[in-house]
Amino acid sequence: MAKVLITGGTGLVGSRLIPLLKSKGHEVVVLSRSKDASKPYPIFEWDYKKEYIESGAFNGVEAVIHLAGAGVADKRWTAERKEEIYNSRTKTSFLLYNTLKNIDNEVKTFISASAIGYYGLDTGTTNLKETAPVGHDFLAHVVDAWETSTSKVTDLDIRLVQLRIGVVFSKEGGALVELLKPPVAAPLGNGKQYMSWIHIDDLCKMFLYALENDQMVGTYNAVGPKPATNREVTEAAAKAFDKKYVPIPVPGLALKVVLGEMAKMVVGGNRVSSEKIMEAGFEYDHPKLEPALKHLKSM
Repeated sequence: MAKVLITGGTGLVGSRLIPLLKSKGHEVVVLSRSKDASKPYPIFEWDYKKEYIESGAFNGVEAVIHLAGAGVADKRWTAERKEEIYNSRTKTSFLLYNTLKNIDNEVKTFISASAIGYYGLDTGTTNLKETAPVGHDFLAHVVDAWETSTSKVTDLDIRLVQLRIGVVFSKEGGALVELLKPPVAAPLGNGKQYMSWIHIDDLCKMFLYALENDQMVGTYNAVGPKPATNREVTEAAAKAFDKKYVPIPVPGLALKVVLGEMAKMVVGGNRVSSEKIMEAGFEYDHPKLEPALKHLKSM
């Protein structure tokens, strides 16, 4: 069992991952921008803008799980928001590296979130493995810089795992909630774009697997084994959550008016391979779309 320090612990993934880690006997401490006495774990303050981490945060810590980063779909992509999306990933990573470099510590493992946005926002039907080239749009630039910044920890002889997270399905937030938010569910854009989705519990299980298996090193696609088109996902989600489904797509131009540049995330898509993580021995609890959605409904 390990003592694990988590950044981004209050986010969609972190809030689900922490109870899982604790249930498996791991000790958890969290880096956060503010204290919260109601949380069932110790919190140490940090502020990447001030290059500050509270003293004692790394005491006894053997592993770091780095989830911090401003939500890419939370607000319109103004110049200021883009800067925050970029800095909240890269500068936090550099802060962690510089801190570990300059203090005595016992950290042996560093697991960082990344994203399939690395490949670009629209790669069609190409089956993307981890060796595929980086894309050319804003998010690809962000993820590439993010991975470069977290890679610095390997200079400290720390095992690094980077999980390129796909479209996370959860009832608490993210893509599934947004798909079901309108009065009726309808495909977006042409509906043919692939969504490389993963159930929130399988994603958290993947972080746990990376933590507990020393043979895992490097970059892995954190997606489920069965990508589906936007049309297939929307129709299945509507059925699972008792929502009316209308097969008439929402035009990409209308989405651009509402979402601005961020619309590219919705009308584009990626078909991402899970082969590498499966070859590492990972087994999914929710590999198929319809049963995964039914399980989420029942949670």
